[in-house]
Amino acid sequence: MASLNLQRNLLWIAVALAVWAALPFLVPRNIADLLVFTGIYTIAGLGIGLLLGHCGIVNLAQATFYGLGAYASAYCTVMMGWPSITGFLVGAVISMALAYVIGRPILRLTGYFLALGTLALSAIASALFFEWDWLTGGTLGIGGIPKLDLLGFVLDRPSRYYFFVWIVAFACMWAAHNLVDSRSGLMLRAMRDSSTAAAALSVDLQSLRTRVFVVCALFGSLAGSLFAHHVSFVSTQSFTVDRSITFLLIPVIGGATSIPGIVVGALFITFLPELLSKLGDVHQILFGLALVAVVVLMPDGLMGAWDRFRARLVARGGSDA
Repeated sequence: MASLNLQRNLLWIAVALAVWAALPFLVPRNIADLLVFTGIYTIAGLGIGLLLGHCGIVNLAQATFYGLGAYASAYCTVMMGWPSITGFLVGAVISMALAYVIGRPILRLTGYFLALGTLALSAIASALFFEWDWLTGGTLGIGGIPKLDLLGFVLDRPSRYYFFVWIVAFACMWAAHNLVDSRSGLMLRAMRDSSTAAAALSVDLQSLRTRVFVVCALFGSLAGSLFAHHVSFVSTQSFTVDRSITFLLIPVIGGATSIPGIVVGALFITFLPELLSKLGDVHQILFGLALVAVVVLMPDGLMGAWDRFRARLVARGGSDA
């Protein structure tokens, strides 16, 4: 029986990989472009999911690190003429350093005050991106960001960039899975369920929260750099507070405690507005209603609802037997 289940799982994995590999060649260019954005949003949403689902922390500052990664890649490649990898590294280092310095005092807050603290960070960063036009280009932005070049293979089409982005996304998902399944992940869940009990067991809550916040910033910066090289242009409109709210919606919709749920949430955020836009000006209202319906009817997200449905089917099959 165990061998049969293993073979079945391997078959499903093989089918999924085949579909993933063939997808960008079977769909129109605009759909392939949306799949690229889904991968980018998955990376950014992973950090939010770690904080929300495993720490109980609402982070509304992800657009800050997303913007830092994007602007670092833009400035290093366009203004300085440095290799693309330099922009990724500079953005990651700055984002992680800022997350550590800012996270130490902000993460001492709890509940609504903590959410407001991260929201304030996002608002301040958005204002600085606008005011520091000597660095960011302001509303004019920075254009001419080169496409990524991997050993002479230029990722200048969505179908090519799709594979690179999703390989990075899968690597980030693997890293997040290892973190959740580790001893640190167990401490995170203990802190989320009862911070008092976790502190009584000598868990360093402040240090643990800060480390996860730094990981969240790393994912956000990486997603921002990928975004910059994909669209070849960055401006302040892409890194507002609205973007932070969008990133927060990804784990809320997909399921904050589920890593595959982050992908589902990213698909929801990326594709549903595109589908509803064909209905005209009413599409924003319909999208808002869809968000409300998911949050009210599925408090554990789409993956949580699916898990409950599957458990119900298994229980019904057992009772029938």
